[in-house]
Amino acid sequence: MECISVFDMLKIGIGPSSSHTLGPWRAAERWINHLKKENNFDGITTIKVDLYGSLSLTGKGHATDLAIILGLSGQDPEYMPVAEIQPLVGNVKNSNKIMFGNSYLVDFNPLTDIIFNREFLLFHSNAIKFTAFINTIEISNDTYYSIGGGFVVREELIHAKENIKIHKTFPFPIQKAIELQNYCKETQLKISEIVLENERSLRSDAEIDEEIKRIWNTMLECMYIGCHTEGILPGGLNVRRRAFDIHEKLKGNLEYNSPKEWLNTIRKTEVKFREILKWVSCFALSVNEVNASLGRVVTAPTNGSAGVIPAVLMYYMVLENHEASFKDIKQFLLVAGEIGSIFKKGATISAAMGGCQAEIGVSSAMAAGALTELLGGTSEQVLMASEIAMEHHLGLTCDPIGGLVQIPCIERNAMGAIKAINAAELALESDYLNAKVPLDKVVSSMWETAKDMNSKYKETSEGGLAVGVNLSDC
Repeated sequence: MECISVFDMLKIGIGPSSSHTLGPWRAAERWINHLKKENNFDGITTIKVDLYGSLSLTGKGHATDLAIILGLSGQDPEYMPVAEIQPLVGNVKNSNKIMFGNSYLVDFNPLTDIIFNREFLLFHSNAIKFTAFINTIEISNDTYYSIGGGFVVREELIHAKENIKIHKTFPFPIQKAIELQNYCKETQLKISEIVLENERSLRSDAEIDEEIKRIWNTMLECMYIGCHTEGILPGGLNVRRRAFDIHEKLKGNLEYNSPKEWLNTIRKTEVKFREILKWVSCFALSVNEVNASLGRVVTAPTNGSAGVIPAVLMYYMVLENHEASFKDIKQFLLVAGEIGSIFKKGATISAAMGGCQAEIGVSSAMAAGALTELLGGTSEQVLMASEIAMEHHLGLTCDPIGGLVQIPCIERNAMGAIKAINAAELALESDYLNAKVPLDKVVSSMWETAKDMNSKYKETSEGGLAVGVNLSDC
């Protein structure tokens, strides 16, 4: 059984897309490691990269070409200073040479050596092939698939353990929601406690806490940056950042000097219904505006849907419970990660395979379930909240204008966050015995919907708003 850690579902990376940016970046990293393992890394003189399907059709808008340059350069998306991205990419473009694996120079012209092919390969819509040459002799030809959320599989090992990532057998192996619910009944443990036991089979309590703190601090810093940065987003659509203006009106004259002080400051603001809506939307917009400008975010479960979970968690911490602490953050993220893994195993978290229901729908379900447990809901109510959130995202298409993760993607995070809070409240006021649609049923329905969805609505920018709105209109 596939054992997916919370830290597989919640990854730190660079925007704007987990499948089109982080995935190709990690694929380049894995290819370099494979070359080293096969003793083929040294002496390479030229590199060719072929993109297929959705990676090709919306690759430019998703900065796939930049991610490839950064990955081939041996940079790490979790730790590379964001300010160094453009200078490094500019140097490669100007010199037509790349510091391959951060080790030696190789001829590489991004304009001609990154090839955008419109055809789709069979296994997945997001395919990337790396070819290496010594002079004119081909010494490596390797294909990888970016399957959503930053997950990458190598073609020759599609069914192998290298891709499945089985570290150990979890004490509570979970494929479906009903299994999770049964474990909770048998053990009288909360969902977060079941998930924590699984994580303990991979790492120590100290390591778990350290990683969760790193994820939360990245989310908080991302919201802080987004709320304090004004201007126009890159990409050519001339989209104005909105989080800054909303935040300025909401915070008033309150002062602070750090993200943590900012969090406490927000607790002092007015919290009427309209202000709550604005704050939650502001938090979500801020994250995805940072994401759209190649900033550092947490895939949750993807970059395009990265704003929902931090927005809902921030809502709980600054508006719902002023005494919230790290314990609440940990509990929330453990539940959210597990809900996301159920969708990944039973359906998809890739918009290129399932449309935006696979991103915003899943993130909303993750946040709804996590919030429900924090608010005192039972395991049954947690799963009900996740089901309600996804049920009302079924069929949501992915149709980014210009192939950019901006319109309608940024706003959808605000909508997904509000739906998550609504779903949690509905579940908390409901008797799970009266529920008609179990979470597993909505997961399978989502997958069937994904398979039936026309490819032009699956992150290809060939349908919907992507063609209904002309770039000249923007």
